[in-house]
Amino acid sequence: MPADPTALRFELLGPVRVMRAGRELALGFPQQRALLALLLAHAGRTVPTSEILDVLWAERPPASAHRIVRRYAGALRRLLEPELPPRAPGGRLLRRPGGYLLEATSDEVDLLRFRELTRQGKRAAATGRPETAAGRLTEALREWRGPVVAMGIPRTAREHVQFTAVEHELRHTAVLAADAALRCGRADQVLPALRRATALAPLDEPLHTRLILSLAACGRQAEALAAYDDVRRRLTADLGVGPGPELAAAHTSVLRQEAGRLRSGPTVRLGRAAPVVRLRTPTAAQLPPDSDLFVGRQAELDWLVARSAEPGPTVLAVVGMPGVGKSALALHWAHRIAGRYPDGRLYVSLSGTDPARPALDPVEALRAMLTALGVPASDIPEGQAARAGLYRTLLADRRVLVVLDDLAGTEQSGPLLPGAPGCLTLVTSRDALPGLIASGARPLRLEPPTAADARELLIRRLGADRVAAEPAAADEIAARCGRLPLALTAAAERLTHRPEATLAALAAELRAHESGLDAFNGLPADVRTSFLGSTRRLTPQSERLFRLLPRHPGPDLTATAAADLAGLPVRRTRILLGELADAHLVTEHTPARYTLHPLLRAHAAELGDRDDPFTPV
Repeated sequence: MPADPTALRFELLGPVRVMRAGRELALGFPQQRALLALLLAHAGRTVPTSEILDVLWAERPPASAHRIVRRYAGALRRLLEPELPPRAPGGRLLRRPGGYLLEATSDEVDLLRFRELTRQGKRAAATGRPETAAGRLTEALREWRGPVVAMGIPRTAREHVQFTAVEHELRHTAVLAADAALRCGRADQVLPALRRATALAPLDEPLHTRLILSLAACGRQAEALAAYDDVRRRLTADLGVGPGPELAAAHTSVLRQEAGRLRSGPTVRLGRAAPVVRLRTPTAAQLPPDSDLFVGRQAELDWLVARSAEPGPTVLAVVGMPGVGKSALALHWAHRIAGRYPDGRLYVSLSGTDPARPALDPVEALRAMLTALGVPASDIPEGQAARAGLYRTLLADRRVLVVLDDLAGTEQSGPLLPGAPGCLTLVTSRDALPGLIASGARPLRLEPPTAADARELLIRRLGADRVAAEPAAADEIAARCGRLPLALTAAAERLTHRPEATLAALAAELRAHESGLDAFNGLPADVRTSFLGSTRRLTPQSERLFRLLPRHPGPDLTATAAADLAGLPVRRTRILLGELADAHLVTEHTPARYTLHPLLRAHAAELGDRDDPFTPV
């Protein structure tokens, strides 16, 4: 049968290429190729224009950047659909509110095929079918032809997190493939893929560890020892470090001719100088108590249930502004699904935005998690890499729920993510976590609850009779709190401490203080302190811009209006607004238009009154 002349094949797991009926298409300028690669990396999902600008021009897009992107998109549209009439939208490269979307199927895009096969392999591993897992994962790795988006696009674009995250996916799948192959005695099946992977990632210790163990399992001990010597020399020459515990342990295993024997049970070798760790096997149950005052959020709970059912090591990220109820939602849902994770429920408060203490160091978080998993204190290794390696090894064959509460940013989470197919990680953060999302985490942006749920929260805390006696005042309290759960809790606490006070009196007090946060002073649910936990993490220029925003009279503003307030170039102001949006201190409610939650506006105004907003930064 002749090839379909309209059939397309997209490739980015190597040089960026588009093939039509076996013929490679000319993709145009390097930045145009980079745009196509970015759209392919997110095929089927809208890529925001701001993200496109960041990939194509890093921090300095030209004034004409939006026009250039439109021109590149138009050229790619005509290339992909040459029969398309002028100005027709087509069915491939689509303009969407705030960005662009490329429609393509998994049969057409190598990355989508890779991801589908990887999902199948992870699912097979999670259900105890290592031979099937090894086959699927090895097949997935055949799509990896070379360095991701190699050749023909700018170096700054190639090094962007959008593409380095894809490389991490590939390397992680190679590790999973090797583990599955070793488990079922089919190391020979994965050796070619491991050789390619280690050649493309010459300093990746987990990959080299699997190559060494696989060579030894195939009876190639001398070659395994030579592979160890090669990576050891590279690490010393390029990084000035020696092999880590996992790589050193693999070397010892080869020397002792143990690499071909699969070990089962709770025994983990930490490295050359460490003893064998004999673990107790308690079931960690660290979740704090659920609150019986939790209300609403049914749509969000349904979303979490649906996403958690997806195969593979899932990471779900609940993000949003301070006080919106991220931790409460995460804990309520974690308790609902705890029974699905019989091997343990780990919880760590990372203090990412706690104004009273610094964010928890991942090294210390790992110590606490290893202790909860039964590792004696004397057997917990020093250093982040060693602890993270042991942590992931312990979870490799377990079904464990991990809750990481109040994450400061992506960097804090990396060592704490299990990566095992049977595990689920739930993260909460005020940060948008773009790096974590780019690596495959599923984000849920939490908004203030509905008016009905806000009233129900007051009923739970004050009693149905008290709210029913003053319904209008209850609704005004909810509105003046911006329906923010933390503020509603603070308002209810004030009434709880003054049982003789009426809801109408509190509504009047909130009305009198609507330009500030004084009505929430002196209570455990301290709104101002919570907000300060976010603003203290801003850069000086971002914090200054935040203080200035309430001076704009309208309900929202553009980057141009904000630039006029701050006396900064529009380009720089747009970047600062992006930082504030990532911190969930402003909301881009429509493309290029920003607004503040009423209580955040009051907080910004207080900061502006305290400091001279026109002090140069």
